[in-house]
Amino acid sequence: MVDQRRIDNQRWVDARAAAAHLGIQLRSLYAYVSRGQIRSMPGTRGRPRVYALDDLERLRVRRDARAGHGAVAAGALRWGEPVLDSAITSITPRGPAYRGQLAVDLAASGTPIENVAELLWSGYLPPGMVTWPRSALPHASLARLIPGDPDPLDVMPLVVAVTALHDPDRRDPRPDAFITRGRRLIPLLAATLAPGWSAAAMTRALGAGSVARIAARALGVDDGHAAVLDVVLVLLADHELNASSFAARVTASTDADPYACVTSALATLSGPKHGTASLEVMRFADGLGGPDAVPSAMRALRKLGRVPPGFGHRLYPHGDPRARPLLDAAARIGGGKRVQTLLAIADATTDAHPSVDLGLAAVVAALGLPPSVMPGLFAIARTAGWIAHGLEQRAAGHLLRPRARYVGIPAARAP
Repeated sequence: MVDQRRIDNQRWVDARAAAAHLGIQLRSLYAYVSRGQIRSMPGTRGRPRVYALDDLERLRVRRDARAGHGAVAAGALRWGEPVLDSAITSITPRGPAYRGQLAVDLAASGTPIENVAELLWSGYLPPGMVTWPRSALPHASLARLIPGDPDPLDVMPLVVAVTALHDPDRRDPRPDAFITRGRRLIPLLAATLAPGWSAAAMTRALGAGSVARIAARALGVDDGHAAVLDVVLVLLADHELNASSFAARVTASTDADPYACVTSALATLSGPKHGTASLEVMRFADGLGGPDAVPSAMRALRKLGRVPPGFGHRLYPHGDPRARPLLDAAARIGGGKRVQTLLAIADATTDAHPSVDLGLAAVVAALGLPPSVMPGLFAIARTAGWIAHGLEQRAAGHLLRPRARYVGIPAARAP
């Protein structure tokens, strides 16, 4: 039996309601569907097809954007029209392109996360292996402040804060100084993946030659799998104006230091609708009990017009190109029941496309790592993007301060 609470809450409406939502005729609705702009699914129990309400809302916002400033302001921050210019990442049918270079191509060619970060920051892709300096932290002292065995994402803000306190020049406004803090932070965050906040494990990890190898050592993974971790980090390094990158830009627009930008982004990433979405994917797979239960569970979902967590991405109606390299890597590694269940879900779900969250879950499961590692890897990768967005926003020079359209009780008039 499928636990409905573990299924995403995509909303669907019938054709007449969909056409009415957009104020169009049915034939126009079908044209949008044929162009891949609106997702549809067979109805339950022989009923007519249903249509994704989120896609309808996005199309309506874009149409209303032509009506004037008020309409743009009303919907721009809800997957609507672009709200600012950026030269960092474009979203293409083949996935994100970093400064014009596809992330999937960079990952396939074995480009390390260090080189990709430099590309995001400067627009130049170094030809050889980039090495970054290592910063020391009082790991043993910090360990006394942290109870039990915390998740990496819970520890990372503390690491960033302590690193900032040990940096007397953190408010240096020069772009090179901003980048220098990124080069120091990413290896430190990779070392925080060590379970139990082990000072010895973190120190040993920081002795590795690359960020991916630091992560591998911290996790106790064979160095041979560091290349797979690099693929994960490269594919997740940036994704245009996502919630955490926007948070970093808002912070940078106040001329705050890079540590503050990363801290605000980490807080935003921690939500289940963003950087921890892969945890829901893993919980759903574990709830099925094993790969043998997948076919019947997927049939049950299909009858309800639903898809499992980890499927569908609003920016990729024809599939998230970042998912396949990760699923293929997980299949090559192999592993136990958990990864086989995730791969079976990917194969059995024919009415939706897997997202990067499913791919991340599959790789982590194949490596035999705990689910808490997934948001940690996401944060390490995305720090490269956060630094890039902070730099770009600093260069823009204006404060990000949107206006609200007040819809509350009118102000009382003076007597």
